[in-house]
Amino acid sequence: TGGHTTEILRLLSCLSESYSPRHYVLADSDKMSEAKIRSFEQKRAETFPESQFSLDRIPRSREVRQSWISSVATTLYSIVYSLPLTYKRKPDLILCNGPGTCVPVCLSAFLLGLLRIKRTIIVYVESICRVETLSLSGKILYYFSDYFIVQWPDLKKKYPKSVYLGRIV
Repeated sequence: TGGHTTEILRLLSCLSESYSPRHYVLADSDKMSEAKIRSFEQKRAETFPESQFSLDRIPRSREVRQSWISSVATTLYSIVYSLPLTYKRKPDLILCNGPGTCVPVCLSAFLLGLLRIKRTIIVYVESICRVETLSLSGKILYYFSDYFIVQWPDLKKKYPKSVYLGRIV
């Protein structure tokens, strides 16, 4: 718990103030990430006083060790729950890095693009710990993301659509 949050905050620390406001989406059962995000944003506000962010929660699409069959239903529920949130926020860009929570958000944004409501650029960064294979989220979002970034050269060889930038977190 918290590894994906640490990685995404490292990525966000390199972004300029033009990436504002930032809207974080967390699983409703995730307690640790909110504290990390608030701490990050408090430090960021020292440099960028006009910095804005929000936190939103959605139902977790898949719990650890949840069966594949039942996770289909919970993921569909999370997608349906994410649609009004994605419609309300209408993000220009989604930057995500692997937790299951990113799948429903990205798929709902992709659907809004198909419906010509709002085109969102989806950037997926596979976790640094994924050296030889993609995570389940990566396997799904490989087909829906605009940019799919891997941090190991072997993954670039296996997944030609991906972009290898070296270790970025």
